[in-house]
Amino acid sequence: MTTEKVASMQKTDFIKAVSIKTGMSQKDTKVIIDAALDMIADSLASGKRVTLTGFGTFEVRERREREGVNPQTGSKITIAATRTPGFTASSTLKERVR
Repeated sequence: MTTEKVASMQKTDFIKAVSIKTGMSQKDTKVIIDAALDMIADSLASGKRVTLTGFGTFEVRERREREGVNPQTGSKITIAATRTPGFTASSTLKERVR
């Protein structure tokens, strides 16, 4: 694994890029992107799966209770079961990234 710094896109950069691509104002673009992200989060919170054809699927994944180790003391601890968001890229997106 390399230690090269990977360029990243922040939300403001993303909004600017989408506004340029669509010709919409950054203000309107931000409203739409925020609404889309809220809808995804709300759907996941209610246990629904969100599939964006050609992009991927967002879903809630169940992590069962498991045993871990406290790194400070070395003692065994129980890590509670949790629900976490997950994303699976579509084959279209995977091909585009390759």
